Amino acid sequence: MKFFLDTANVEQIKRFNDLGLVDGVTTNPSLINKEKRDFKEVVKEIASIVDGPISAEVTHYEYEEMVKEARELSKWADNIVVKIPMTEDGLRAINTLSKERIKTNCTLIFSVAQGLLAAKAGANYISPFIGRIDDMGEDGIRLVSDLHEVLFNYDYDSEIIAASIRTNKHLENAALAGADIATIPPSIFAKLFSHPLTDKGIYLFQKDWEEFEKRDK
Repeated sequence: MKFFLDTANVEQIKRFNDLGLVDGVTTNPSLINKEKRDFKEVVKEIASIVDGPISAEVTHYEYEEMVKEARELSKWADNIVVKIPMTEDGLRAINTLSKERIKTNCTLIFSVAQGLLAAKAGANYISPFIGRIDDMGEDGIRLVSDLHEVLFNYDYDSEIIAASIRTNKHLENAALAGADIATIPPSIFAKLFSHPLTDKGIYLFQKDWEEFEKRDK
């Protein structure tokens, strides 16, 4: 499974990239806004740090404007993937861009039908939002599982990015459901390698070693 960071914070990206665990980054207008920096500047910096796909989202929602913006975004770095929302105009833009070999990530997927349409239109990545689906009283992990089955049945190349990851269990269950990628906020990523029993084990090992050193003197 590949891990993407869902952030536009360069320091956080550097922190986790140094662990060798970051395969890509996803951003969106809200994440860019939090950084209070120039959009192009921050995306290009991220693309220079992480070798994998860097998703930069369009900020227009009509077909012509999306295509125009996507073409510009794709020039910022070789590893840019353009995020396009799941709309009729978005699907049309994805179809056009796929023919131009511009990689796309269809975002805001909330049903199997939407994911299937995005894959058929030519999206390289489709992003079901697990947490937000759970908020609706539905099963986000089930959607990932169903999408995985559908893409396999029809031999589509689109990769599933499990988005809106809010807990460790979300990640674990998305992996079990067959998601190709999980895009994870830094706050959740930091919790993945932590566990109370790990902390307790380290504490006991340190305590026992200190006692051993005292006896050995």
